[in-house]
Amino acid sequence: MAPQDPSPMSAHSPNGLAAVERDIARACKEARRDRGSVTLIAVSKTFDAVAITPVIEAGQRIFGENRVQEAKAKWPGLMSAYPGLALHLIGPLQSNKAKEAVALFDAIHSVDRPSICEALAKAIGSQGRRPELFVQINTGEEPQKAGVAPGEADAFIAGCREKYGLSISGLMCIPPVNDAPAPHFALTAKIAARNGLANLSMGMSADFATAIQFGATHVRIGSAIFGTR
Repeated sequence: MAPQDPSPMSAHSPNGLAAVERDIARACKEARRDRGSVTLIAVSKTFDAVAITPVIEAGQRIFGENRVQEAKAKWPGLMSAYPGLALHLIGPLQSNKAKEAVALFDAIHSVDRPSICEALAKAIGSQGRRPELFVQINTGEEPQKAGVAPGEADAFIAGCREKYGLSISGLMCIPPVNDAPAPHFALTAKIAARNGLANLSMGMSADFATAIQFGATHVRIGSAIFGTR
C-alpha cells in the first residue's frame, strides 16, 4: 500500500497528518498489528515554528529533527508553549554536539561509532538525562552514509552496553534510495531480534507501510505531513 500523495497538502495544514494517520492505521491492520505499537515521528527538519504549530495543534506530539543547532533554535519555544512534546534526533550526531543533544532530545537514532558512545555516556552521566538510544545500521553498506555495517552490529551493540554502559533501545536504518526497502527492513529486524532489542526506527514517507509489515515501531515521516521542502 502506497501512502497518499502529499503534494496537495499545505505545509501549514494538518491535513497531511490526518492522511498519514489513516495510512498508518491501515498498514497496521494489514500487518495484524495494533496501531498503538507504531510511533509516528513527524519530521520537521527545515520547517519553522509557523509550519510546525498547526501539526502540534492537530494532536501530534513527537517530532524529528536532523540537526542539533536547528532544533535548538526553534524547539525550546515550542516546548514551552506546548508541554508534553517529545523530540527525536534522527540525523547524524557529532561528538562535540552530544552534550547539547542529550539536553534537548528525548531519543537519539544515530548512535554509530565509539566516539559518539563515549560522548553520550559522559553527557548522560553528567546531566542525569537518559534519552532513548538507537544504533544506526548501514544496511546497504554505503560509504557515504553513516551507520554500523550489519556484520559489525552485534559487536558494536555489545560494546555500547558493556564498555560505555549505554542502554540501547533499538535500531534505525535508512535503506539505499534505489533499493527495494523490504530486505533492508528484514535485515534490521533480524539484527534487533538477536540482540534483544524491541524497537525498530525504519520507514519514511515513501515506504512506511512496508516498514510496518517488517515490525517498525517508529516511522519517520516528513513530506507526507508537512509537504515538500
